[in-house]
Amino acid sequence: MAKRGIILMNLGSPDSTSLPDLRKYLTQFLMDEKVIDKPWLLRSILVKGLIVPFRSPKSAEAYRKIWWPEGSPLIVITNRLKNALAEKIMDPMSISMRYGNPYPKAAYEALLADNPDLEEVILVPLYPHYAMSSFETAVDYMTKAHKALGYRFALKTTPPFYNHPAYINALAESIRPYLQEDFDQLLFSYHGIPERHVLKTDPTGNHCMQSDNCCFTKSICHKTCYRHQVTMTSELVTKKLGLPKSKWQQSYQSRLGRDPWLQPNTQVRLPQLPAEGVKKLLVVSPSFVSDCLETLEEIEIRGKEDFLNSGGESYRYIPCMNIQPLWVEALAGIINEVK
Repeated sequence: MAKRGIILMNLGSPDSTSLPDLRKYLTQFLMDEKVIDKPWLLRSILVKGLIVPFRSPKSAEAYRKIWWPEGSPLIVITNRLKNALAEKIMDPMSISMRYGNPYPKAAYEALLADNPDLEEVILVPLYPHYAMSSFETAVDYMTKAHKALGYRFALKTTPPFYNHPAYINALAESIRPYLQEDFDQLLFSYHGIPERHVLKTDPTGNHCMQSDNCCFTKSICHKTCYRHQVTMTSELVTKKLGLPKSKWQQSYQSRLGRDPWLQPNTQVRLPQLPAEGVKKLLVVSPSFVSDCLETLEEIEIRGKEDFLNSGGESYRYIPCMNIQPLWVEALAGIINEVK
């Protein structure tokens, strides 16, 4: 068997909650052409001249609300996941972030320090679903670093695991205990993306977003269609849980800018739900396997305020799987399937 190493890759985090660190992090994040897919000059004006100066103070305040004594929750949890996986997989393992520390070179060098004769590295993007602004940009980032640094070991990647039976089972079982409570609806809140990103990743050019039923109509584009993949995750998980369609719905969070994004929007739906008779709400965010700003602040804190202030009676955020044993076991299996 080849001498291999494993890199777990997550979104990333600022180094601290200070304003300079937030500016640095947001600039790197939003200048990614796969996140804001505008021409470089326009993107630079938008990001450096408008978005970062405006968002940095607000983001710093939001991070302060969820920051742990050990540091950024996302970084801490990813390291804990690495340690939990090390009990099931004997290969050397490191972590990298798409934005911020640790950078790809540090992750590669950490593996080489443990195994100078490394023959292959398995890159594990911790994104269940394919999107150009998450999975695709992470793989491109690591691939470019691998080539630029001249490493001789092979680089392989685990595919999106949105419908993998072990992932679906782990996600369903992480939700199941909360269904014992009295609730009206379970809301699957996925990270939003612009509609044009869905269209850009459609290799046929004529399937995605063309009909209400396109996510359920077989197509080669489903391999790279975020909308299809999140929809299938919801369908498979609720089937596993035996949850009827009347008890759950799906939305998309974290919208940025005025361009059309996938609908419905979580921030719009939460205040609307109480008036529709949904008084007791459960919310889960399956775009993320590790809790982070988008789950702990946006959903658990602000989402709860929006719902309760609009007449809701109870609101429960269901945490990400983080290092739950079934998830760790599922991920180990997904890694070991890479040939």
